[in-house]
Amino acid sequence: MSIDSRPTPRRRLPLLAIVPLALFLGLAGVFLIMLLSGRDASVVPSALIGAPAPQTSLPPLEGSPLPGIESASFGGELTLVNVWASWCAPCRQEHPLLMDLAEDEGLTIAGLNYKDRPEQARNFLAELGNPYDAIGVDGSGRTAIDWGVYGVPETFLVGADGTILYKHVGPFTPQSMRDGLMVAIERARSGG
Repeated sequence: MSIDSRPTPRRRLPLLAIVPLALFLGLAGVFLIMLLSGRDASVVPSALIGAPAPQTSLPPLEGSPLPGIESASFGGELTLVNVWASWCAPCRQEHPLLMDLAEDEGLTIAGLNYKDRPEQARNFLAELGNPYDAIGVDGSGRTAIDWGVYGVPETFLVGADGTILYKHVGPFTPQSMRDGLMVAIERARSGG
């Protein structure tokens, strides 16, 4: 009997086992960097900031004396476009802040009523008050898509020149209104 004197070859990890491990470690590194960056995860960037507001033509809320929303109405004045619905609990939460904001004479507030029933929208406003100068009904949700809406509520500040200056995703809180929206409004008013 002869014994083979050659050394036994070492088993190497197959390349197919290394590639998934490398991908996992790479992704874990990216996620760790994002977590430690200090960036506010609630801020959703919008490609529309600095761009003209989308062409919008929405009919008025049935049974309301207010006009619908037309893009032409954005020209010449600072306009807040608030996307809301009666079935939206966070919309109810932010509504008192919009009511306070409605007292600002230099700001027009337009409500984009999203996929709502007219009677429910009217009941919502009758119960909580109406901060809007115009209400356009987006029954199909198509206009909200044009505006880049992720969900309700969302709010856009449109400058006097028709350019989107600011976007807020989710319901306003006193802090987000003070630190975000009011800063954007003051910047727009001062021409900066």
